[in-house]
Amino acid sequence: MQTNKSNRFQAIFFLALFLIFSSFSGKSQDYAVGADLSFLKQAEDNGFEFKENGAVKPGIEIFKNHGYNWVRLRLFHTPTRLPNNLQYTIATAQMAKENGFKFLLDYHYSDTWADPAKQYLPKAWEGLSHEVLVDSVYEYTKNTMIAFRKAGVFPDMVQVGNEISNGMLWPDGKLPDNWDNLAELIQAGINGVYASCGNNPCPQVMIHIDKGGDKEFTKYWFDKLLSYEVDFDIMGQSFYPWWHGSILDLRETLNFMAREYKKFIMVVEAAYNFAPAEYIDKPAPFPESPEGQRQFLEEVNRVVLDVPNGLGVGIFWWEPAVENKGFGYRTYFDAEGNVQPVIEVFDRFTRH
Repeated sequence: MQTNKSNRFQAIFFLALFLIFSSFSGKSQDYAVGADLSFLKQAEDNGFEFKENGAVKPGIEIFKNHGYNWVRLRLFHTPTRLPNNLQYTIATAQMAKENGFKFLLDYHYSDTWADPAKQYLPKAWEGLSHEVLVDSVYEYTKNTMIAFRKAGVFPDMVQVGNEISNGMLWPDGKLPDNWDNLAELIQAGINGVYASCGNNPCPQVMIHIDKGGDKEFTKYWFDKLLSYEVDFDIMGQSFYPWWHGSILDLRETLNFMAREYKKFIMVVEAAYNFAPAEYIDKPAPFPESPEGQRQFLEEVNRVVLDVPNGLGVGIFWWEPAVENKGFGYRTYFDAEGNVQPVIEVFDRFTRH
C-alpha cells in the first residue's frame, strides 16, 4: 500500500511539474530586434539606393545582416498622399517574409497618420453612429487580416491602434470623455483579428501608447483599459527622449509595467537624430551625431533587456529607411544612402 501511495504521489508531483513548465513555455517570447520599414519599398521604388561600405544592397538585406528579425508596417484605410494602403503593405510584407522576418502590423484606423495629436476617422467612416463604427472596425480588421492571410503574409503580431494615449477614431473614441466607446472599439479590432485566423495560429495583440517615460500616465491608462476586461498580449510604448523624458524615466516606467501587469513589453517606437535637430538650443542626453545615435539605441536596448522577469521583449526603430523625409535625421542612412554605425548595435547580440 505504501508503494502505491508513493507512486501516486510521484505521478502527481511530476504532473504538477509538467503543468508548471508548460505554463512558462506557453508564455515564452522571442526578443524582437525590429524596424518600422513602412517607407522602405517606396524609397527603392523611387530609385533610392541603400548602401553599406559603399556597396548598393537591398535595404531589407542590410537589416537582416545585422540581426534584425522583425519588421513593423503601418496600414492606412484609404490613403491619398502616402503609400501605405493594403496592396502596398502586403507587397512589403511579402518582401520581409521572403527574407525571414516576422511581421508586426500596425493599424492606424485612419487615412493618414494617427498619433496622440490626431486620430482622424477614415473618410469612409465619417458620420457613422457608434454602433455602426464598432461593426466597421470589426469587419475592416477581419477582412484586411484575411487578405494578408491569403497573400501568405499573415501577421505574427497586430497593433489595434497607433499611439492611442488620447484614444482613437475621434471624436467617438476620444479620451478622456469616451472610455466606454474606446474600449468597445479596441475590442472590436481584437475580435476582428481573432475572426481572421482560420486554421492559422492567431497573432499576438499589442496595445500601443506613447508614454515611455511617464509611469503615472501609463498606470492610469492601462488600469482604466483593463477595467473593461480587454485582453491582449503585448504592451507597446513609444520613447523619443525630447518628448518622453530621460533614459531613467523609461527604465522606471517599463520596470513598473512589468511588476504591475506581468505582460510582455516592447518599445515599439524609438529614434534619435544623427545630426542636430531636437537639441540645438538645449543640452542633449547623447550627441546628435552618428555615434550619439548608436549610443542612444544601445542604452534603450539595455533598459528593455533589464526589465524584470524577462518581460522586456523587443525594440523597434521608427522609420530607419526613408528618402528625404522631414524626419530624415532619425534614419539609419545618410543623404547618399550609406548606412550609419547604429546598424551595428545588435551585431554582438545576434552573431555567433
